[in-house]
Amino acid sequence: MTTEKINTLIVGGGQAGLAMSEHLDNHAIPHLVLERGRIAERWRTARWDSLVANGPAWHDRLPSMKFTDVKDDDFASKDCVAAYFEAYAKKINVPLRCGVEVTLVVRKPDGQGFQVETTNGPIEAENIVAATGPFQRPIIPTVVPGTEGITQMHSCDYRNPDQLADGDVLVVGAGSSGTQIADELMRSGRNVYLSIGPHNRPPRSYRGKDYCWWLGVLGKWSEKTPPTGKEHVTIAVSGAYGGFTIDFRRFAERGMNLLGMTKDYVDGILTFAPDLADNIMEGDADYLSVLNEADEYIEKNGLDFPDEPGARIIGPDPDCIINPVLELNLVKSGISTIIWATGFIQEFDWLKVDAFDGQGRPDHRNGISTEAGVYFLGLPWLSKRGSSFIFGVWEDAKFLAEHIANRSALDVA
Repeated sequence: MTTEKINTLIVGGGQAGLAMSEHLDNHAIPHLVLERGRIAERWRTARWDSLVANGPAWHDRLPSMKFTDVKDDDFASKDCVAAYFEAYAKKINVPLRCGVEVTLVVRKPDGQGFQVETTNGPIEAENIVAATGPFQRPIIPTVVPGTEGITQMHSCDYRNPDQLADGDVLVVGAGSSGTQIADELMRSGRNVYLSIGPHNRPPRSYRGKDYCWWLGVLGKWSEKTPPTGKEHVTIAVSGAYGGFTIDFRRFAERGMNLLGMTKDYVDGILTFAPDLADNIMEGDADYLSVLNEADEYIEKNGLDFPDEPGARIIGPDPDCIINPVLELNLVKSGISTIIWATGFIQEFDWLKVDAFDGQGRPDHRNGISTEAGVYFLGLPWLSKRGSSFIFGVWEDAKFLAEHIANRSALDVA
């Protein structure tokens, strides 16, 4: 079989891979994008039916193309997002092959470039860009045995309330996915329990500007490292139902059962940490800190933004926070389904190169790995806070394309 040769191979046809293609094309770097599914496959098949983007359409897009079917301040549905990336790929004429999986990448014996095995034949490449994103293998904790008769699924497998068997639902995880799924289930008439860990709870908007705008002008998107102790704290934000600020107290007022972090399961009893009040309080503190910084910015810059004193009102604690439930008998409580909104693990089993640290994590500096010619793109905190978001991917891709172009120029010289 003839081996195809290319300067740069991009693995992944989502937002990261497409952004990388645009910037490589700007540098006239020959490249190829391989996607094992379809363009933006995760948006199509690893999201629930009603999902919308967490940022408004003016923000959650690539700079070179706007949404044509979504108003700037609205939140695009998952289908709109997938269609957007399809249209984008056509606009910039991405050299893309779908339905092709990369199964192995190794350094060539002579050290010059890489040998790549795919389901469509071998390829040789001078550079490899791993643009597979952060949502690779779902994490499902082994707390509750699968033999207990309780249906368990990851949030990436949830589609809608009708998918679930009759009975109550426990959602574990208070990030954007967990809170939105729990809210949808409660609106459908389900009795819902939500296990809440440490989290940030930003305002959806404040004084006339969306949270995404505030993150920009306050320099949050450009932060290079997460705050100490906040590396794995989730963010509870939503664009659902037109966009609103997540408020767990209001969820409780509407009938949701709030719980602390899920701990152990013994003899049918699921236990929870006594940390619910602390987690809620820390989320409130994060929320108020954003308002404080926004107010300071407005005053410093003499902006005529409308006041919003009501945003600072924190309601009273409901009984489930004052007297937290620390254990549940799942059967007696009527819980038939557990949805684990507990995140993902990055997987690079196909990438057999010296580009990982002792814990198997990508070893890189702003996406440039320790293995010459290997690059990572689309990962959280790759170069800054915004790196795993659509606009942040575009900026990181620009930087990596410049590095690849400079490297290629040196090779020619």
